[in-house]
Amino acid sequence: MTRFIFITGGVVSSLGKGLASAALASLLQTRGFKVRLRKLDPYLNVDPGTMSPYQHGEVYVTDDGAETDLDLGHYERFTGVASRRSDNITTGRLYSNVIARERKGDYLGATIQVIPHVTDAIKEFILSDLTDEDFVLCEIGGTVGDIESLPFLEAIRQLGNELGREGTMFVHLTLLPYIPSAGELKTKPTQHSVKELLSVGIQPDLLLCRSDRDIPSSERRKIALFCNVREEAVIPGLDVDTIYQVPVSYHEQGFDDQVCKHFGLSGAPPADLSRWNKIVDRIRMPEGEVTIAVVGKYTSLLDSYKSLGEALQHGGIANNVKVRLNWIDSQIFESEEAIHELEDVHGILVPGGFGERGVSGKIAAVKFAREHRVPYFGICFGMQMAVIEAARNLAGLSHASSTEFGPCDEPVVGLMTEWLRGNQLVHRAAGDDLGGTMRLGAYGCHLQPGTKVADIYGAAVISERHRHRYEVNIDYKERLEQTGMVFSGMSPDGVLPEIVERPDHPWFIGVQFHPELKSKPFDPHPLFTSFIQAAIRQSRLV
Repeated sequence: MTRFIFITGGVVSSLGKGLASAALASLLQTRGFKVRLRKLDPYLNVDPGTMSPYQHGEVYVTDDGAETDLDLGHYERFTGVASRRSDNITTGRLYSNVIARERKGDYLGATIQVIPHVTDAIKEFILSDLTDEDFVLCEIGGTVGDIESLPFLEAIRQLGNELGREGTMFVHLTLLPYIPSAGELKTKPTQHSVKELLSVGIQPDLLLCRSDRDIPSSERRKIALFCNVREEAVIPGLDVDTIYQVPVSYHEQGFDDQVCKHFGLSGAPPADLSRWNKIVDRIRMPEGEVTIAVVGKYTSLLDSYKSLGEALQHGGIANNVKVRLNWIDSQIFESEEAIHELEDVHGILVPGGFGERGVSGKIAAVKFAREHRVPYFGICFGMQMAVIEAARNLAGLSHASSTEFGPCDEPVVGLMTEWLRGNQLVHRAAGDDLGGTMRLGAYGCHLQPGTKVADIYGAAVISERHRHRYEVNIDYKERLEQTGMVFSGMSPDGVLPEIVERPDHPWFIGVQFHPELKSKPFDPHPLFTSFIQAAIRQSRLV
């Protein structure tokens, strides 16, 4: 029997519904249950793919090529369960599907309404593409009271009736603010949030109350009384020093025990938190420290690089060191004096991005890493910048550039119009919808034997996730190889460069894909593990 847990949020946004969902799923896993996580987003965009990182943060990409909410990254990092296209949906996609079905006549001429047609589509999504999962956790984006989330709340209310109490549970995440002038935590926002949820017909079964300090038992009793829940189902969600402490903290507060009690699973095995305790111990008691400069475009909002920041920390966990991240806006390097910002770092990473802004600064960072023999990791756009830097400064192609920035004499990087995905030829054009011009999802890559990446992966063929429109132009491969650059990873058909490296450098690797999307604290990505190892060696030289 599949049981559904619906996680909603109230009072304010950014309370951590995604982390709470991921942490609960990981706890249920440790008790022997099979889990699946899903995110229902109320905004009207079809997906996050064309949204600004400053508004929405990172776009997380799945193996099957879906551009999804960043919370799916939390889901994967905490559970190891690969997310799929069927695990994230938006109001925009729902309405697009409903309207398309109406135009095809699927509704037999009925008047299309939010209830039942949109809510039926939401329920269909929640119940689809499942096999033998014990628990499906569905996070409802936004905050209770937002007009956009009403159809989703109505849909899960209906499912609560249809599947019964034995098949559904409602978890509501709220905030208990501390008022310094009063010297106390205030429960009124939580009471009002639950009242708002009750107004749409949903009685929460468990309250997860975020707070920056301990919640007295008297306050928990008060919340239970006014919100009509059992006192033991009022769970403190206290601030912790690392997100990987969250499963441990929530277990100590009885979160997973209350979930099992709700579903009558008293005989479930106890939670085994040894893996999480080991990870937390390594984070809290490292044996050393390295500093990595991340030279990017969206550094003023770190959610733009959520998976990247976590993957670097995973590399630190694997090597038992603390990774201190120095987030640097690449535009500052357009001034030559600013390059001194990189003098004391132990590694330089240039991440993905779009557009021309900050390009010259990223190229300057690549040049500094190459000339000063500082470990360099270029991801997606960062690989392209490494190739352009080599073409300009080593191959004598002073006008080398990318057609992403406009027409150029030496298009070392350009828009590819077709490529193979398995046995299927995929076409695209510059004028296609933005999401349609990307190479998205998992693609295979053949590694050249004897190269650094072949040694790092310990494999001849790998699969990694992509999200980009432009590719390194294979026509320049020979010229670039003459500069000492090795094309150590290629697409299976040998047309698309996937990885470049410099054997004459301590650690210099650029990849066209996004390895950070597959890294987990208990299974760090090998490239990040190796990069941090190189940074440790560099720290002994500085």
